[in-house]
Amino acid sequence: MAQLLRVQNFTVSRDGIGAGEDQSLEHPFGHAVDPAELFAWAGATASWPNRTDPGGSRGLDDYFTRDFAHNIGAEIMGRNKFGPQRGPWTDHEWRGWWGEEPPFHTPVFVLTHHTRPSFTLSDTTFHFVDADPATVLEQARQAARGKDVRLGGGVSTVREFLDAGLVDTLHVAVAPVELGSGLRLWESPDELLGRYHLEVVPSPSGMTHHLFWRK
Repeated sequence: MAQLLRVQNFTVSRDGIGAGEDQSLEHPFGHAVDPAELFAWAGATASWPNRTDPGGSRGLDDYFTRDFAHNIGAEIMGRNKFGPQRGPWTDHEWRGWWGEEPPFHTPVFVLTHHTRPSFTLSDTTFHFVDADPATVLEQARQAARGKDVRLGGGVSTVREFLDAGLVDTLHVAVAPVELGSGLRLWESPDELLGRYHLEVVPSPSGMTHHLFWRK
């Protein structure tokens, strides 16, 4: 079977915004965007990997949280997801937002115009690649050893791979909030209907899950 490029659990506001502008160390998702507000649905589930107390919700939201790592052999992300630095790397001590135990457990390919040596934390190896989307995807597929590749974001990276026609499946979780400004995944999900089937599934939590797959 073909290795899929999958976008999973990508969360946006009701007006299509997935991150704010002016990202910084203090504001990883940019100003005017509260990640706790956007991602509360995932954090409330029983399968949320960072849960420290028992309990959590079951049902549809929990299914998507639990399915996050299923059959994933590599991840692709943009540099802005990896960290707040811009331009040439001035701080090689920065090794991502996630500490010594990143949540990926696979090779991760970070898109950047300023490469740096690969490094490994626990069972995650980060590679820094200056290449077009198709070339990076081919590298990730080889590293995934037959499993699928996850496209982790952020917004601009997902748009870039969508525009290149490389995304096979897309799950977008739409939160019942409006942000007004920021980095927008879409004006409307209908923009993708020329290339993808779409099923919209509401959740009791107030989230609306949009599931796209290639026609």
